[in-house]
Amino acid sequence: MNFSVSNLIGGFIFGVFGFAAWRYGKSAQEWRPMLVGAALMIFPYFVDNVWWLYGIGILLTASLFVFRE
Repeated sequence: MNFSVSNLIGGFIFGVFGFAAWRYGKSAQEWRPMLVGAALMIFPYFVDNVWWLYGIGILLTASLFVFRE
């Protein structure tokens, strides 16, 4: 696990977005935001490279807005 400042900030930012998406999905009873929110909260633990961290995080966050019904 890489504890650089950029990884910590990225993990925190995407974790906050993931928690907000998960809470929204739970209150609206929609599975898609809950699933993406859980992925946003979990994936920073498994990605060490900064570029991959921000790339995956941006794609998952964008998917919340692109693939909504």
